[in-house]
Amino acid sequence: MTNEKMERQLAAALEKTAPDDMSGVLSRCETRKGTVINMPTMKTAKRKWTILVAACLAVVLLAGGGVLYQQANAVASVVSLDVNPSIELKVSRNEKVLVCTPLNEDAKAILADMSNGADLKGAKLDVAVNAIVGSLVRNGYLDSISSAIMISVEDKDAARAEKLQRELTSTVDGVLQTSEAKAAVLTQTLTQDAAREQQARENNISTGKAALVNRVLAINPALKFDALAKLSVEELKDLAEAGAPAMPIGKDAAAYAAEQYAGTTALNSVTAEVDSELDEFPAHYEVELHTAWGEFEYLVDAYTGKVLSGQKDLPATAPVGDETAKPIAPTGDIGHAKAKSIALNHAGVSENKAYDMEIELDDEDGTLVYEVEFKSGGMEYDYEIDAATGTILQQEAEKDD
Repeated sequence: MTNEKMERQLAAALEKTAPDDMSGVLSRCETRKGTVINMPTMKTAKRKWTILVAACLAVVLLAGGGVLYQQANAVASVVSLDVNPSIELKVSRNEKVLVCTPLNEDAKAILADMSNGADLKGAKLDVAVNAIVGSLVRNGYLDSISSAIMISVEDKDAARAEKLQRELTSTVDGVLQTSEAKAAVLTQTLTQDAAREQQARENNISTGKAALVNRVLAINPALKFDALAKLSVEELKDLAEAGAPAMPIGKDAAAYAAEQYAGTTALNSVTAEVDSELDEFPAHYEVELHTAWGEFEYLVDAYTGKVLSGQKDLPATAPVGDETAKPIAPTGDIGHAKAKSIALNHAGVSENKAYDMEIELDDEDGTLVYEVEFKSGGMEYDYEIDAATGTILQQEAEKDD
């Protein structure tokens, strides 16, 4: 009921409640002309009725406004976005974000330039999701063709959940296509489940990811929830498709196994990119090591951690071009983070405004340099930075075509 309609009904009630004694008053005036007739009781009574009804009207209007406010700010849907970063959005029925919560450390990094999600409060849901997925792309989480993002919608209203799922899938697809990201998009709708919500809280994951973990456990109950919760959505998806035969070692362990095999664990300058291929035979992780001597690929068994292929002991013998030579070990390396900071500061670009960031350590005629590339404000920036001193050796800035 609208406030205007309530006012009309209360006005009608007021007319019926206040005594209408006009004819009686006139008759008394005719018979007692010249006599002062005091009618304080009648006026007071009507005034009291008027005040009382007005007060009731105010209470009803305030109560109605309070109900409307509560409805507008009540949680109608819970939307979660999971890659490895897990982010939860509580949403009103008019699709406004009420709360945005990062559920793990990776998610906090994604939301760092949005005040840990506080800046998204009050935003339309599609706008908030667009911003989050854009940040995931900029931070390299959706670059690989084997990567995946999962959208989960939890709502008592099944029709509304399906509608939100379709809208959000379209939003995410649009961001991925615009940025040329290659990730798969997984979607699911959920009903409220107290046990699943508790699992999510205990493991700092979303209820959507908890549902995916439970699907894997339904295939192989011998696996452990807390161990599976540490895997990425990509790994969980592939594991389920492979029949969940055992617990995989995880991306971090695969990268470490590759570095041990390559003999580069003592070198801070080496970085790794890892893709899971748990649905292939044999199930494995593809690990790409970025070193001073180039990029090297390793295949690591997903269940045993054994390196299946790759160049062994890089510091002793690493290929340079078509030759085999002993490389120069990096000394006094400033690191990727410092190289990025130097380039951004020189360009006058804040980190949250930069995207398509790529940083590689390379050997230029015996000198280790960081090649830093990024885009911002319609410009494309390229830097070569001395890895030992941080000196900018070369830089270019041109319009992004």
